[in-house]
Amino acid sequence: MRNVTEISFFTLVGLSDHPLTMNGLFVLFLLIYLMTLITNLLIFFLVLTDYHLHNPMYFFLANLAFLDMSYSSVTAPRMLFDLVTKRRSISIPACIAQIFFYISFVCSELFLLSAMSYDRYIAICHPLHYKLIMSWRVCAHMASLVWVVACSVSLVHSLLLLRLSFCRTSSIHNFFCDLPHLYQITCTDPFINIMAVFLLSNSIALGAFLLTFLPYAFIFSTILRIRSKTGKRKAFSTCSSHSTVVFIFYGSLIFIYLVPTSSDMVILNKLFSVISSLINPLLNPLIYSLRNKDLMEALMRSYYHLKLIQAS
Repeated sequence: MRNVTEISFFTLVGLSDHPLTMNGLFVLFLLIYLMTLITNLLIFFLVLTDYHLHNPMYFFLANLAFLDMSYSSVTAPRMLFDLVTKRRSISIPACIAQIFFYISFVCSELFLLSAMSYDRYIAICHPLHYKLIMSWRVCAHMASLVWVVACSVSLVHSLLLLRLSFCRTSSIHNFFCDLPHLYQITCTDPFINIMAVFLLSNSIALGAFLLTFLPYAFIFSTILRIRSKTGKRKAFSTCSSHSTVVFIFYGSLIFIYLVPTSSDMVILNKLFSVISSLINPLLNPLIYSLRNKDLMEALMRSYYHLKLIQAS
């Protein structure tokens, strides 16, 4: 028998140990988190209540807003709590639960962006058949499939974590739990877990990547064949917001998971983790709302409606 003592909690190293820096980060990230909740909740509310926005494009946008709120809420409250209390310890079950929800929401966003790419492809390349192809039934099935696949992938990884034991250093060099961090500190051979990540997650990521970017090859080909400059500009504007969100999301994930996690890259890895889990969920609603005439008009209608209610 091995003479080892298993640990029951981890220590999240976090972003800084300096008291003034931690206080400043708390205020900054609290504001970012609150703005994320407010902006995404506003988009979700507008799509839900304004019948002008009851179409497939905004149906998926409402799903994205809900995902961004959930995605940010997996890491932000815990990080804010640690910045205030300076406690930083997290139990193993809580760590695994955080990983489950984190992977679920990341995978959901990957496939939701793919569904939104397909929606833009049908709208631009097959506009006459758009309403027939993108029916409410099809949209509901696509959204349901996104959640089912994402939760299934996350459940597999979370269950495999139960086979690991931890008896080494309990320090996780980030502000939240993630699979690579746990594989580095386990005293059990993580070969099965790593193979599951390699086979399952990589195939899922590659599939989502192709489903997201292949439609844009057809979209750009179709746009280039449009003779009217006004038509080209309109077609580009309908997918520019989505393509911007896609590149930001994939860019941050690529740096987090594909760049080697050497000691020299720890700070940059933490920075891109902040961008992925806190900044992106705030940028997404801003990109869509500020560049979307329909959303701004829906916001103004809601504002005037509230004024009329108050006046009466």
